[in-house]
Amino acid sequence: MKIPIGLRPLLDDGMIDAVVRSLKSGKEASVFVVTSGGELRCAKVYKDARKRGFHKLAQYEEGRKTRNSRDARAIGRRGRHGREMQEAEWKNAEVAALFRLANAGVRVPKPYLVHEGVLLMELVRDAQGEPAPRLADLVLGAEQALQWHSFMMRQIVTMLAAGLVHGDLSEFNVLVDGHGPVIIDLPQAVDAAGNNNAFAMLERDVNNMRSTFGAAAPELLETEYAHEIWALYEAGELTPDSRLTGRFARATSVADVDAVLAQIEDERREAEERQRRRAEMDAA
Repeated sequence: MKIPIGLRPLLDDGMIDAVVRSLKSGKEASVFVVTSGGELRCAKVYKDARKRGFHKLAQYEEGRKTRNSRDARAIGRRGRHGREMQEAEWKNAEVAALFRLANAGVRVPKPYLVHEGVLLMELVRDAQGEPAPRLADLVLGAEQALQWHSFMMRQIVTMLAAGLVHGDLSEFNVLVDGHGPVIIDLPQAVDAAGNNNAFAMLERDVNNMRSTFGAAAPELLETEYAHEIWALYEAGELTPDSRLTGRFARATSVADVDAVLAQIEDERREAEERQRRRAEMDAA
C-alpha cells in the first residue's frame, strides 16, 4: 500500500519495518497495522487539529499540567507556537494515560513509543489473531452483557482510583480481544482532581456503558453507578476493590429545570455525535 505521510518518519528512523494495511480512520486519527521488530503492531496517526474538530476541547484540557510556565503562556496566547504546543500536549496525553493506566491494571493497549506525533502501540487481537472487533460490532446475550458491564464498572473505578476519567467512553472505543474488553482512545482523558467537568464526563462514560449493555440486560438500566462511584471518590474511599451496588440515594430537593434542560440538550448532541461516528466507522 502507499505509505501514509505520517508514517514515513517511523520507517526512515527504523521504528517500524513496514505498513501492512489501514485499520480504521476516524475524525481524531487514522490507525494502521504495521510491523515493528518482527511483530504486528498498531500505529495511530493523529489528524491535524483543524481537521480533527474534537468538540469542547477546552473542557478536556482543563487541569492538565503543561511542562513549564513558558509553554503554558504560549498556549494561552493561542499563537502559532502555542497551537503547536497544544497539539503536542494533546498527542502526548494519550501515551501518558496508557502508561499510567496499564501500570494501574486497566486493560488498555500496551504503548511502545510516540515518534514524530505517531503513537506506536500493541495491536489488540481477537482469539483468532485478527484485529479485535469493537464492542459496538458485537451482539451480546444477557449473561455476557452483565459480566462485561461488571468488568467495565471495575475498569472505570480503577481508572478513577488512578486519577483519570476516560471522558469519551462508549461502545466505539472498547475493543474485545480473546479475554474481554480493552479500552482504547485516550487523548482526551481528564485529571479527575483538576477538571471541573470530571464528574459529568464520568457520568456520561458510565451511562454509555449502561445503555450499551442494558440493551441486552435491561435490569442494568436502573443502576446508578456513576453517583455511587463519585461519592466514594470524593470521600477519599475509592479503591480498585471498592464494593459497588449500583444503587444511590439521591438527595430530595427542588429540581433545577435549567440544568435538566441543559443536560437533555447535551445528551441529544451526544446521541447525534454517536450516530455520526457509527456512520463514519461503517463507511470506512
